[in-house]
Amino acid sequence: MKRLILMRHAKSDWSKAGSSDHDRTLNERGKMNAASLGIWLKERGLVPESVLCSTSTRTRQTLDLLAVEGAPDVRFEKDLYLADANQILKILQSAKTETVLLVGHNPGIAAMAEQIVKTPPNPDGMHHYPTGATIVATFDVENWVDVTWGLGKVTNIVVPRDLPTPT
Repeated sequence: MKRLILMRHAKSDWSKAGSSDHDRTLNERGKMNAASLGIWLKERGLVPESVLCSTSTRTRQTLDLLAVEGAPDVRFEKDLYLADANQILKILQSAKTETVLLVGHNPGIAAMAEQIVKTPPNPDGMHHYPTGATIVATFDVENWVDVTWGLGKVTNIVVPRDLPTPT
């Protein structure tokens, strides 16, 4: 059984003129939301053994602020930056551990969340996948290479606005 924690980065800061999209940082709300998501993961015992993360500043900051327990193997993937769902699936299929956290960007993450599971948690689809949105899906396979569209079962879903602010 494989488990995927699929997360869109937390809210980024659009106020800094001249910054490249890749180098955009999190805003204050995004920093709080990422910390809240980390608490949410811990409370549910969702501890990834490996992480696949885009190389952008905002995804790296999101990952740092999650304060993931243990010592997961972290792989920063340039190809996850603004990747489409097919690119994301290909990268996921290279994973080797049981539980994988994947942190990326829309629109690819939203498309991935909708297509990777048999029944999306939202009957209208996952087109609106806000910053910090996270689904947890399980797959009844031995290897990640066997994961394909429509195979997963959603076990959890959360958006930061539904979480308490960390103290």
